[in-house]
Amino acid sequence: MAEHRLIQGRYRLLDTIGRGGMGEVWRARDEALGRLVAVKCLKPMGQRQEPGFHRVLRERFRREARVAAALQHRGITVVHDFGEDRGILFLVMELLTGRNLSQLLDDNRRQPLPVPDVIEIAEQIAAALAYTHEQAVVHRDLKPANVVRTTDGTVKICDFGIARLGHDIGFTARLTGTGIAMGSPHYMSPEQIGGGTVDHRSDLYSLGCVLYEIATGAPPFAQGDAWAVLVGHRDTPPEPPRAVRPDLPEEYQQVVLDLLAKDPDDRPRDADELAKRLADARHPRAHRGTGPEPADLTVPAPRLPAWTRGLTAGPPAVGSRPPRRAPVDRAVAVLTDVWTGLGDPLRGEASPALGPDRPAPPGEHHALLGTLAVRLTHADALTSAGRHFEAQELLGEVLAGRERLLGPDHPDTLGCRHHLAVGLGRLGRLEECRTTAREVADARARVLGPHHPDTLATRWQHAFVSGQLGRWPEALTAYQDVAAGRAAALGPDHPDTLAARYETGVALGRLGRSAQALAQYHDLVAARARAQGPDDPETLRARHGLGVNYGRLERWPEALAEAREVAAARARVLGADHPDTLASRREVAVALGRLGRWAEALDAYREVADARARTLGAAHLDALASRGEQAQCLARLGRTAEADALHRRVAALRRERAVHRR
Repeated sequence: MAEHRLIQGRYRLLDTIGRGGMGEVWRARDEALGRLVAVKCLKPMGQRQEPGFHRVLRERFRREARVAAALQHRGITVVHDFGEDRGILFLVMELLTGRNLSQLLDDNRRQPLPVPDVIEIAEQIAAALAYTHEQAVVHRDLKPANVVRTTDGTVKICDFGIARLGHDIGFTARLTGTGIAMGSPHYMSPEQIGGGTVDHRSDLYSLGCVLYEIATGAPPFAQGDAWAVLVGHRDTPPEPPRAVRPDLPEEYQQVVLDLLAKDPDDRPRDADELAKRLADARHPRAHRGTGPEPADLTVPAPRLPAWTRGLTAGPPAVGSRPPRRAPVDRAVAVLTDVWTGLGDPLRGEASPALGPDRPAPPGEHHALLGTLAVRLTHADALTSAGRHFEAQELLGEVLAGRERLLGPDHPDTLGCRHHLAVGLGRLGRLEECRTTAREVADARARVLGPHHPDTLATRWQHAFVSGQLGRWPEALTAYQDVAAGRAAALGPDHPDTLAARYETGVALGRLGRSAQALAQYHDLVAARARAQGPDDPETLRARHGLGVNYGRLERWPEALAEAREVAAARARVLGADHPDTLASRREVAVALGRLGRWAEALDAYREVADARARTLGAAHLDALASRGEQAQCLARLGRTAEADALHRRVAALRRERAVHRR
């Protein structure tokens, strides 16, 4: 990016503060307000990605940036602005002058910070976390490099929400030499590593790691081996910090050990409670000496989660403390950490310890597979939380590792490729999803058999995304294969078999083969009613498809009768304003119009439009479509002025929606 370039006609880039895998951080001048700011420019999203992927990514960027910009606290880096300029996403933040905690330790040759500094930093971070947690915002990547101490002594946390943006775009925030993605493993809570529920107490654990490091000079689990670090967080009680820093008051030691509890319920309840404990520790009831803590102050052995069963610690760690690093001469203006990372054998990258010409020994092979299992669990949790960009990055690493350790056709490798295909679909990268799903389905059929449940699951994904792309002949063939396979393996009336038969009917209708679709739905309605009952929502869904295809065949009296019965049943079972009920009521309006009963059709269209506006919002696409149909009905009845007014209202709402989405 050229120096002195103007971003969005306002921010003049002056010089770089940092550069790395995610992009660049610039010192810049806000030409509108005449102040210096920091501009973080994330790398171009790439020309090979599909428009759907870009659209999802931009929306996620806006959502996360708005959350970060809404945080207003002296202990949080202020986000002033964000946007996109010529394909580059950028954030504008306050320009901090000072050093992050990692740099302060480097400046001090990795010696611990003075006790008064540790106490002051702990209190300020606790106050900032108390504020952000009240806003229901969790950092998830708290580490020394993300905490800055400015020249006036103020401590500020950087990258609230911003670290996740980097992961979303497909980059990895890694700690030098570890090769572990999704945050820094030296500061990750056990529930993050295990893919469990992550809440504000995970930030408290990471804070405990940070405080431990600035108080002792090294994080609580400082082994050089990534697997040993993960195992340390999972089930190893940390060494009491006073064992290496005897001048640290024992009250503060106990606070740090409580923050590092394996079970979130054993940590301080929240950052407010932590702040109170830190304040109380400033005035201890009695001096308890300066020697190392007795053994009973160590945390008890944790209750290990189910996912840990069968895992081993892998090769022993080398050394107990990281080597000292020479101070790094960096710019005084600090925004975020330096983005660096060494080779990761699990990503297929070169490493001094493991490469393509040096296979892993058996013990290390097992340890690496265990690490991959942990990462896969984490990726599943991220997917469940809707964090699909991050999950996709992690799945890519798991796939690379499994391909190297197990081979490309191993069932576990193919399972990972299946999840990657599904993730591509969620990200809007539909063509890549279709191609990958087809390849995985063929491989699973070859390795596991054509009717294996895993094979059929990937065939379904291939069919689904083919339909999204309008490739209905391909989708139909795939759905028919799935239906036949499930009928053979599970039985003709199994819910999974019936679901495949329903989608087969959809594909037939989309291809204009309505007579075949009608026959498909007739059989499906009978099977659904037999297996689940006549009022089951899935039975009613099949009946809805039956009515739609009556209409496609111009059998409008039958279509009207079916739509009315389904609408009444859905209102009774699901509720009058349920989307499925409204879809059937719309079919009633369509059939009335095609039968020339426009006055009745107008009333039906108006009722649907009013209900959709009430439940979804006036500017929702479904509500706007219903208003448009209502306007067309008015025109059919010769009520031109009313129709034109309604069309103008719809157009205005569409413009308002478009502006809002920008």
